[in-house]
Amino acid sequence: TVGDIESLPFLEAIRQMPYDVGRENVLYIHLTLVPFIGTAGELKTKPTQHSVNKLREIGIQPNILLCRTDRFLPPGVKDKIAMFCNVDKGSVITAKDVESIYEVPIILRKEGLDELIVRSLRLETRPPNLRDWDILVQKIKRPRHEVTIALVGKYVESRESYKSVSEALIHGGLRDETGVHIQWVESGEIEKDGPERLLADVDGVLIPGGFGLRGIEGKIDTIRYARERHLPFFGICLGMQCAVIEIARSLAGLQNANSSEFDSDTPYPVIDLLPEQRSIQEKGGTMRLGGFPCHLVSNTLASAAYKQSDIRERHRHRYEFNNEYLEALTSKGLTISGTSPDGRLIEIIELQGHPWFVGTQFHPEFQSRLCSPHPLFTAFIGAALQRKFGT
Repeated sequence: TVGDIESLPFLEAIRQMPYDVGRENVLYIHLTLVPFIGTAGELKTKPTQHSVNKLREIGIQPNILLCRTDRFLPPGVKDKIAMFCNVDKGSVITAKDVESIYEVPIILRKEGLDELIVRSLRLETRPPNLRDWDILVQKIKRPRHEVTIALVGKYVESRESYKSVSEALIHGGLRDETGVHIQWVESGEIEKDGPERLLADVDGVLIPGGFGLRGIEGKIDTIRYARERHLPFFGICLGMQCAVIEIARSLAGLQNANSSEFDSDTPYPVIDLLPEQRSIQEKGGTMRLGGFPCHLVSNTLASAAYKQSDIRERHRHRYEFNNEYLEALTSKGLTISGTSPDGRLIEIIELQGHPWFVGTQFHPEFQSRLCSPHPLFTAFIGAALQRKFGT
């Protein structure tokens, strides 16, 4: 933010850039606020004027102004901003509030921002074709169907904590033109009130990654609810580990089964540290982090979703499925549908007799994009849609 003392080193750095790389290779784009005052019935340009003046005081003259507002700026307002901020009228760009963040490129293209940047920096490039992007945005804004997915986590008060997951759910609905309504559920509330009341009207359940003991029993109870009612279930990282614990307790008869992360004295540590991790005292930098290969088992939900036998996914965890309990759990319906290439690490689990029950040790949401939704999210939303409409 211009004017904050914390910003000064960065502003000074970008002020010096034209001297380092040449003025013709630098373009200053400044994002400002143009609020609409309802009682006055007008757009106010003073915040923009003052912000630009602050920049000019430290030696930066913006070339382009992106004006954040809730409506398209009329020509008169653009003229006023251009005159008092010392920029061309064509360099005053409306950055309008939109329903979906994916509309932003369409709005900026309509305002001519891309052509302005290309022309200012003398770049040689082909005109953009946003037709396919526009079709996807229209599918998000005007879906043919809608499903409700319960996202059960411990950080739901700050929804940005699960931004990658919530966006991946939106991507997952595109194939079937399905809008995804997310019902945010605090796992601690499940512990107090039970899943029967809080999850009565959902079409699927997703439990994302996380750390720590708080809310774990609520997540495990949620998984029991989804398993017993054949609700499509998707567990990611900790969500998969909770599913293993629930299956161990309910189906394999291993009462008090747990992860050694939550109960170091559990008699059945179905989730545990790898042997080589147990002697590590300083935990920093010792997680299983980044991309790792995974081999898929044929004739499983995972292989049907990916349509290939070998994949690579991103991880961020320390605890793993304890292979000492592999036979005890697979004999009770647990299916291992993805492993590390050497078969040592369990990457994906499923549950026999359930229409769609999938847990992944990795984070598939990190690789989902609007133009290339992650196949597991697409399959999950498809299963929720099938449950809702029976199609």
